[in-house]
Amino acid sequence: MRACLGCLTPMYRVAVWWRNRAFDRAIAVDDQSVVKRADVPVISVGNLTTGGTGKTPLVVAVAKLLRNQSKRVALISRGYGSDPDQPGRNDEAMELEHRLPDVPHLQDPDRVAMSAIAVEELESEVLLLDDGFQHRRLHRDLDIVTIDATNPFGYGRLLPRGLLREPVESLRRADCVVVTRSNLVEAATLDGLLRKLERWVDAGKVVVTEMKLVEAISASGDVKPLEALLGQPTFLFSAIGNPAGFEQTLLKQSANLVGHEVFADHHRFDRQDFERIGELAVQAGAKQIVCTHKDLVKVGVDRVAGLPVYAALIEVEFTAGLAGFEDALARVL
Repeated sequence: MRACLGCLTPMYRVAVWWRNRAFDRAIAVDDQSVVKRADVPVISVGNLTTGGTGKTPLVVAVAKLLRNQSKRVALISRGYGSDPDQPGRNDEAMELEHRLPDVPHLQDPDRVAMSAIAVEELESEVLLLDDGFQHRRLHRDLDIVTIDATNPFGYGRLLPRGLLREPVESLRRADCVVVTRSNLVEAATLDGLLRKLERWVDAGKVVVTEMKLVEAISASGDVKPLEALLGQPTFLFSAIGNPAGFEQTLLKQSANLVGHEVFADHHRFDRQDFERIGELAVQAGAKQIVCTHKDLVKVGVDRVAGLPVYAALIEVEFTAGLAGFEDALARVL
């Protein structure tokens, strides 16, 4: 099927090239009719590929670093997959609201307009653009791109055959490249990836991170320590861009997994879904059900089929390049 879709890739490649060329020209002459500048620094965290690359935990980490410097931060995102009954309230917005209660989050396809609202009405001092690498209408002062070590270049193909949103050489636009999930690949694989990235990005701009499970939380706010979570037979369910990455993160920390039910990204759960999850979990002999935080904010229940439900809280751990990363943030501010 991917081979058949490959027939459309040349047209997609031309469209991406033409679009980037137009933005490059506008930036070169500072044409603000094409690329708008906000009145405060803008930091973008984005992807080169579709699917989950561990971007949200990094957004949380960057927002916390900025808040620790007493900066008023606002998050701006497109709002993909929003509930029609609650515009601007998708699962990612609800998750970030839980994890960053003191950081306002504005969602709208017109992120230029949202940036003006964040500055003028919310008096934000820095804007954090979520999933912004391809959104070039808003000028950014720091362009961060996440690369998933387990599948860094989307099978090496542009959409629709592969997962690349644009050619890998677009990484030359990045001010910083953050490799995520480095703990889920062999050391030789990670070294090979870092050497390959040097074709497009200076080594000093590359940061290496791991995804670490730190604790679990229920919908009502009860916290379960990491040791207690890992010690029980666990059934997973998830509706995220990279469910395999979520599962591997838990397995890497010796979680006792007995099953995993996967749903489409941004899936809205209903009664039938809960019944299926509960039935599968009981059949597998699970003592608890675990999902992502992104899923828990939609589920909103403490128990399914009599089993406790928890969200696994996963955070970014910097293993290389943190000092340079913090220096880059400092220069922007």
